[in-house]
Amino acid sequence: MSQHDEDPGWSTDTKCIHAGQAPDHLFGAVAPPIYQSSTFAFESCDQGAARFAGKDKGYIYTRLGNPTIKMLEDNIAALEEGDCALATASGMAAISTLFFALLSAGDHVVCSQAVYGPSRLILERDFSRFGVGASMVETSDSGAMAAAVTNRTRMIYVETPSNPTLAVTDIAEAARLARAAGALLVVDNTFCSPILQKPLRFGADIVVHSVTKFINGHADVVGGMMVFRTEELMKLVKSVLSFLGGTMDPHQAWLVLRGTKTLGLRVRAAQENARALAPLLAGHPAVAWVAYPGLPGHPQAALIERQMEGPGSLISFELKGGLEAGKKLLESLKVATLAVSLGGVETLIQHPASMTHAGMPRDARIAAGITDGLVRLSVGCEGSEDILADFRQGLDRL
Repeated sequence: MSQHDEDPGWSTDTKCIHAGQAPDHLFGAVAPPIYQSSTFAFESCDQGAARFAGKDKGYIYTRLGNPTIKMLEDNIAALEEGDCALATASGMAAISTLFFALLSAGDHVVCSQAVYGPSRLILERDFSRFGVGASMVETSDSGAMAAAVTNRTRMIYVETPSNPTLAVTDIAEAARLARAAGALLVVDNTFCSPILQKPLRFGADIVVHSVTKFINGHADVVGGMMVFRTEELMKLVKSVLSFLGGTMDPHQAWLVLRGTKTLGLRVRAAQENARALAPLLAGHPAVAWVAYPGLPGHPQAALIERQMEGPGSLISFELKGGLEAGKKLLESLKVATLAVSLGGVETLIQHPASMTHAGMPRDARIAAGITDGLVRLSVGCEGSEDILADFRQGLDRL
């Protein structure tokens, strides 16, 4: 029994540190053990048969389950207030597995048009070959989302805030539309993490994460996670995950568990830095526009307050000098690192049109609001004054 099972009333910050874990029952180690084993011994032939038959809950083979990985799954399920979770080798392994497990030929998906590039590309390029249709719409517009639902829709897939435009989708409204259509609602919660948003509270069926980002938080692990409202839904996906083989490694899981212990501290520290930086960007004469959920007067302020615990630490903006000015800024920064990914302790900055979303056709990118000059910034946990000074000097060069 995990500590989360014993005390489900704990705060999210306490669950970050204790959920799914207890001191090692063999030696009392406080840090969870790494069960770095591909296979597990049976006490008898009957026990082995019982495990393969699903009558004994013990472990067989790490692709099918592992104690260290299970601790991480229980930890993230507790943070998201889900029934159970499945860890994967990457965020895209989680997303691909969900599509494989839950979609069939003739089915239809409504998907946020501004979404992580590969999440969209696998639907448009690969699942279309298997007869799965997809409509890419601005899901922050509830009317557009509703209009896209058909009698074949089996999944609504949203990323909120969206990548990289930071538009916010009403999860409760998306859940209502999904239920009315007999579809599932899947929410990518990577940008917020469970610290700032819990989609299952608002009716989502499944939450996905790239744990590479905030949950791990140290730019040293690639991994993914699927959190389920019900165990029945998880079982539909687990067998597909086992056969596709996109499962997590025990050492990978152990590193992510180490990251979750400081998740609340890191997310809030980065958020405070972003709150300080966004007004500086918005007020600088070299900047054309800034998208940040925490800026005063945000058009979705009421929804953000209702659905999120804070605006997060992702900022998107465009410079008046367009792409060339963006290149000059990105290459002149000293504290911020020019690299893709997000959610780490370090500030990262990148150019989506030529990097993370380069695989999208240009007209589709522009329609999704991903302009050629858009810059995406993941604010980290460095000293606030150092970050502000770095951007002042970079912007003043333009």
